[in-house]
Amino acid sequence: MDSLPQLADEVFLTDSGLETDLIFHYGYDLPYFAAFVLLEDESGRTRLRQYYREHAAIAREAGVGFVLESPTWRASPDWGERLGYSPERLADVNRRAIDLLVDLRSELQDGVGPVVVSGCIGPRGDGYRPAELMTEEDAQRYHSNQITTFAGTDADLVTAMTITYAAEAIGVFRAAEEAGIPAVISFTVETDGRLPDGSSLSDAIVAVDRATDGYPAYYMVNCAHPTHVAAVLDAGGDWVLRLRGLRANASRRSHAELDEAADLDDGDPQELGREYRELRAAAPQLTVLGGCCGTDRRHVEQIAAACVTAGG
Repeated sequence: MDSLPQLADEVFLTDSGLETDLIFHYGYDLPYFAAFVLLEDESGRTRLRQYYREHAAIAREAGVGFVLESPTWRASPDWGERLGYSPERLADVNRRAIDLLVDLRSELQDGVGPVVVSGCIGPRGDGYRPAELMTEEDAQRYHSNQITTFAGTDADLVTAMTITYAAEAIGVFRAAEEAGIPAVISFTVETDGRLPDGSSLSDAIVAVDRATDGYPAYYMVNCAHPTHVAAVLDAGGDWVLRLRGLRANASRRSHAELDEAADLDDGDPQELGREYRELRAAAPQLTVLGGCCGTDRRHVEQIAAACVTAGG
């Protein structure tokens, strides 16, 4: 895990809600929420570079490290097939996503703390409603191609975002261990703090650690508001120490409400920053901080102000 400086106690920032930012603020049409399609032309690559530079500048101003998360949340076999990508073309676009971030890391090294490159993985199914649950073995088979591709690049780790049940997480970790690359799981939770399959966050983390002999580098929560997470953390337990990252939504809405909404609920960036600070007061090991749906660089600026500049 030498390539993971975010395992120390210092704050690392990451980016915000890439897809919602591109769709609602820049007018991009992202089929199936697939931001990786922007890698296919120079104008798209330029927009992605600018997006990451803007967020890395916040880390530079705060004097902290930064996690560059690749725009490949939808670049897995089922979603790629829907978008007309062959397995070979999909592997190529995953590699090019990491190449773009590695080039950016070289550019950003001056003035920013440690910069980590992560290959982002998304769920096989819907990130809000897991209709068909895979077995651990099926999940390992499904995610292995993307993870193996990332392992063959200069990515430091893989991060699976918006995971809705433990078996898929276990499959991701087994594929990552087989490929020899560190891995992180970011579960999503509903307004009651439970995963969409009804299990508790604590039970999911304990189950995954048990099934993988503790292979995960750490866990995160994403695509949920801080208030959806607070009560779960208050309950305490050793499992909480395995939770090191948060990428929250700007909105307090439930997943069902967000799915049906035609507008962007970007909440209150300052309030979100305060809520992050309050969560870190209860769980100071939360050090990898960024945003998810509805957030943009304004929200990350406020998270940095509340959790770094203000000593939170």
